[in-house]
Amino acid sequence: MKIKPLKDRVVVKYSEEEMEKTSGGIYVPDVAKEKPQRGTVEAVGSEVKEVKKGNTVLFDKYSGSKIKFNDTEYLIIKEEDILGIIE
Repeated sequence: MKIKPLKDRVVVKYSEEEMEKTSGGIYVPDVAKEKPQRGTVEAVGSEVKEVKKGNTVLFDKYSGSKIKFNDTEYLIIKEEDILGIIE
């Protein structure tokens, strides 16, 4: 990874979520769901205290700034926008 976030920012790589299938056989895409997003922390800024590289975290759907780097989508968010760490 060549992106170094500043201060309290975190770079998160989205995790691929499986589409949910209803009992009638209809697939519900992730964009239709209102739930927190999930991703893996790829890099942390110098002032980040709670999360580390490699943590799987939950964050709000509309938080941060999306960027595309080497054909991969990342999100740069503030540490305070992270809802929790999945263990």
